[in-house]
Amino acid sequence: MTMLLQTATVMSENNAHLIDRLPPARGRLSAEAPLAALTWFRVGGPAEVLFRPVDVEDLSGFLAKLPEEIPVTVIGVASNLLIRDGGVSGVLIRLGGSFASTAVDVETHRITVGAGALDRTVALAARDAEIAGLEFLSGIPGTIGGALRMNAGAYGREMVDVLIEVEAVDRRGCVHRIPAAELKLTYRHCDAPADWIFTRAVLQGSPGNALDIGRKITEIDETRAASQPVRARTGGSTFANPPGGAKAWELIDRAGCRGLRRGDAQISEKHCNFLLNLGQATARDLEALGEEVRWRVFETSGVRLEWEIRRIGRSSASNLDRTILNNTGEPS
Repeated sequence: MTMLLQTATVMSENNAHLIDRLPPARGRLSAEAPLAALTWFRVGGPAEVLFRPVDVEDLSGFLAKLPEEIPVTVIGVASNLLIRDGGVSGVLIRLGGSFASTAVDVETHRITVGAGALDRTVALAARDAEIAGLEFLSGIPGTIGGALRMNAGAYGREMVDVLIEVEAVDRRGCVHRIPAAELKLTYRHCDAPADWIFTRAVLQGSPGNALDIGRKITEIDETRAASQPVRARTGGSTFANPPGGAKAWELIDRAGCRGLRRGDAQISEKHCNFLLNLGQATARDLEALGEEVRWRVFETSGVRLEWEIRRIGRSSASNLDRTILNNTGEPS
């Protein structure tokens, strides 16, 4: 607790100075903004400065004038994100408002969506427009921007299967519009530069029937509810499936980690590739438990699981926790 208070104090002393160094923007700039309530895990420290741009022009103009030494982090609805307890330095950008728009072209069966749009919202908009092929998005918690960054997928389809083109803004404020092929999307990977902020995407569907599409979405909802802890404080799939066809959850189960706890952090008993916050867990608890799982899986199977959950911010870990976080069982 002392370390958390010290971190918060340092950020409080610094962010007034940071605010003074930021360029003007039409969107909202908030200093020392709490983030825990924005995340599905309900954990994490504050953002030194939180920026909510109004539109692409606002975002581009702000970044073009932002001093290069100030770090920038982007989040969506934080569904597959763990924000560490020490908070996030620099400017954290959250896309909403106009970035959550959807526009349907019924003739071409294409949907143009903002990166802040919820995946499920896009799936439902496609259903209403009788555009098939996007039902899988209803099973992916999060936003289109996050889905683009990791080539998210579920129920047999991935973003690469439906993506036509994207728009993104880089750290210098330049706007890029490129075809999907240039992103080189592979399993849970996107080759776009790390500093690109996705702002828009064009998705391709096919002619369909609203009732049939609705039934598929309902089937996905029922499958998720039966097999995943959808109403828990969680971040979705914790680890990516390793190459070779093995399933992460099976490796975790074989390593004896189903139901494993660290304080109020727990590996779900319903689906053991899900980390849960049972109520009072910290980000430190959750990350340390995840690393313990990685270590146990490596010890029992020789497989190195890779995090699918994105982890950002500064850790407030103790020496003991740092040992656990660094001990993945992997050779250095």
